[in-house]
Amino acid sequence: MNHDLIIVGGGAGGLGAARAARWSGADVALVNDGPLGGDCTFTGCVPSKTLLAAARDRMGFEDAMARVSSTVDRIADSESADGLRKEGVTVIEGRARFATHDSIVVDERRITAPRIIVATGGRPLVPAIPGLDDVEVTTTDQIFSLTSKPRSLGIIGAGAVGCELAQAFAGLGVAVTLFEALPRVLSREEPEASAVIEAALSADGIDVRAGAGIERVEHRDGQIVLIAAEGETVVERLLIAVGRRPSSADMGLEELGVGLDSSGHIQTDERLQTDVRGIYAVGDVTGKLPFTHAADEMGRLAAGNALRKGVRGKFRTSWIPWATFTSPEVARIGMTEAEAAACGGRVAELPMSEMDRAITDGRTDGFVKLIAGPKPITRNLFGGRMLGATIVAPRAGEMIHEIALAMRTDAFTGRLAQTVHAYPTWSYAIQKAAGQFFGEVEGRDARPARP
Repeated sequence: MNHDLIIVGGGAGGLGAARAARWSGADVALVNDGPLGGDCTFTGCVPSKTLLAAARDRMGFEDAMARVSSTVDRIADSESADGLRKEGVTVIEGRARFATHDSIVVDERRITAPRIIVATGGRPLVPAIPGLDDVEVTTTDQIFSLTSKPRSLGIIGAGAVGCELAQAFAGLGVAVTLFEALPRVLSREEPEASAVIEAALSADGIDVRAGAGIERVEHRDGQIVLIAAEGETVVERLLIAVGRRPSSADMGLEELGVGLDSSGHIQTDERLQTDVRGIYAVGDVTGKLPFTHAADEMGRLAAGNALRKGVRGKFRTSWIPWATFTSPEVARIGMTEAEAAACGGRVAELPMSEMDRAITDGRTDGFVKLIAGPKPITRNLFGGRMLGATIVAPRAGEMIHEIALAMRTDAFTGRLAQTVHAYPTWSYAIQKAAGQFFGEVEGRDARPARP
């Protein structure tokens, strides 16, 4: 065998796997057909959060785009092939295809290892809307390379990406219309969170069209016309933000018996191994959770499981927090209230309008919702355990990690109520909300979860 482990793909999952394998002393080869860092660095998290920050700083469009470019370059420098080679990883540039369960071919060069991890990520999904092929469509692959500010922007898809970029471009002076076929924005979140964010988007001047599916698209007089049941909308540029599809085709996976679902996601067990022994998959290509930090966690676990060294175990989606970086932010982990209703969950809620820090900052939109449930043996003693949480607040993305730690360590909910939080901080809301599981706190106490 040439190596102990081969990793195909150099995004967050692949880099996490490579570094974990090197920490375990393994001989690792990483094969990648593009710049290391993946979508997050070049067309995802890094440029989108930079653009949001530039809009909040009231920068002009050209300066904002220049800031995006320089930020991407700076972060990409820390993920270079030369840097990875200095860490002891063999980096091979090119597209890989499986030859056997323990070998791949890259430009007619055959490379072998007893264990292989697929971390090829995904790419933007473009829906099958009539007429869409006849107009110039922008995805996250192109949106951060714009050189001139569009007068108007239509966005199809009001998930995290669509909402974030709607707010960013509106802040840069672009007239934005946001379309969502489902009844509410951020449809994966609690309904109350969706309501707060829709109101915030509207307050920023964004025309939010929830429950408005696009029936067809036309090119007319140099403009793009979006046609829905409610009527026509004319925009200069159109951004598609309806999700991503896995990069799993033309790799020889199916010929080996690796299971794929109907969308092309690689199927794995909880330890991230596919149907073929010795082949693992991590990150967006699995369809589990489309987040950089989730891919990194999967990569480290898959490397440990494959090599039987280092960090090992099952990948638990319930332990992974996520955040949408709108203003205010939305952060969530674990169950929603509706999901918790089936297992005896209890809910503690605290609106930001009752939080001193929110009042001092004049940012009272949002809430903290904590969901607790019984432990297997001790049941609801000392508050039971945390099952999930949703936080909508300016610093929600930071606040959620306290809940993530409690869930990962299976701590009693009472520990959150006991822990002294500095006053006045945003996180103080967690202590106040957790106290409701033990009695009334300033007129509020916990209630059963509602389906």
